Amino acid sequence: METRQRIIDENKHLLELWHQAKAGDKVAYCRLAESQYRSLFTYALNFTDDRDFIKDCLQDIFIHIWENRYTISIQYVSIYLFKSLRNQILQEFRRARKPLSPLYSPEVNNVSDWQTVETDIERDEMDVESRHRVRQAIDTLPKRQQEAVFLKFYEGLENEQIAEVMEINRQSVANLLYKALGALKDQMTFHNYWMIALCLLADLAV
Repeated sequence: METRQRIIDENKHLLELWHQAKAGDKVAYCRLAESQYRSLFTYALNFTDDRDFIKDCLQDIFIHIWENRYTISIQYVSIYLFKSLRNQILQEFRRARKPLSPLYSPEVNNVSDWQTVETDIERDEMDVESRHRVRQAIDTLPKRQQEAVFLKFYEGLENEQIAEVMEINRQSVANLLYKALGALKDQMTFHNYWMIALCLLADLAV
């Protein structure tokens, strides 16, 4: 509950910055972009390990949003940005005529860099060694499961919100998270596993 309330409060703050940006406040927009940059960068690593490519995609979406701010309506800032970045990345892959996005490619199961680009969720509840073990375990998952787990555990999104970002239905999200839990069970300590399990299973039955 504390995590969910924190996310609600954070979105209120981000919406305030967004409304200021829509009114032409460039400083507010820069603050909004800076506050989300690290999480977006980490999320993009689920698709590719090309950091320059990720930076270009982030720059493109932030410029696009700024230039079209008067016609854009946002209710949940993080969801809108995650979805925009995901679409931008996949669009660039299609434009380059790559046969498969790295998201679905079996050769890139280890591209996520959870150690280099840290996230902030649950840091007060997990020590450094535990977080390292969790990241190692998550890195072994198929890419779509990694993406769902990242959005759920590290960003605190609900299944319906994850479905919106990933453009799949809610049951598919539940299936991804359930399979991820099964794969993680034998790799982590009882304590670490149940910390993740409680988070990932929070609204599977809702």
